[in-house]
Amino acid sequence: MGENQPIFVIQKHDARTLHYDFRLEVDGVLKSWAVPKGPSTDPRTRRLAVAVEDHPLDYADFEGRIPNGEYGAGAVLVWDRGTYRNLRAEDDEPVSMAEALRDGRVAVWLEGEKLRGGYALIRTGKGDDNRWLLIKMKDEEADARRNPVSTQPESVLTGRTLEEIAGQ
Repeated sequence: MGENQPIFVIQKHDARTLHYDFRLEVDGVLKSWAVPKGPSTDPRTRRLAVAVEDHPLDYADFEGRIPNGEYGAGAVLVWDRGTYRNLRAEDDEPVSMAEALRDGRVAVWLEGEKLRGGYALIRTGKGDDNRWLLIKMKDEEADARRNPVSTQPESVLTGRTLEEIAGQ
C-alpha cells in the first residue's frame, strides 16, 4: 500500500441482510456506507449507499464472526482493500475529504485488488440525509461486462468465502 496514502476497504457483511461496507480513511477514522448490492464496475449503474457510523481504522483488517446479540452480528470478510486518492477540486484547488463529505460530493480514485479507478459518492438528499449513490466513473478501469461482486466473492486477505467464515 502506498506511503502516506489513505486506505479504503470493502467488507462483505452478512448481518440482517447481505451487504458490502464501503469504507474510506478520513481524518483517522473509517467513514462508512452500507451498499446493499455491492460496488459496480459499470458507470451506468448507480448503487444505493447508506451512510453508517464511523469505524476505527483497525477495523479495516477485521474478518470473522460478530457474535449474536452484538451490533452487526454475522460473518464479515475483507472483499477488497487498497489505497485511494481524493479527486475533488474546485478552481484547481483541492477540496478536503471532510469538505467533500459535508458537501455530499466525494470523488476518489481506488487502487484496490478488485476495484480500480474513479468512484463518486453523491448524497441524494439534503443536510444529514444518510442516502448516497456509489457510481463508477467513466475511465479506463470501467467495464460494464465485469461483475466482481459475483465473480470474485472471496476475501482478499484469506481467500475464504463468507460461508467458510460463517461456519468457522
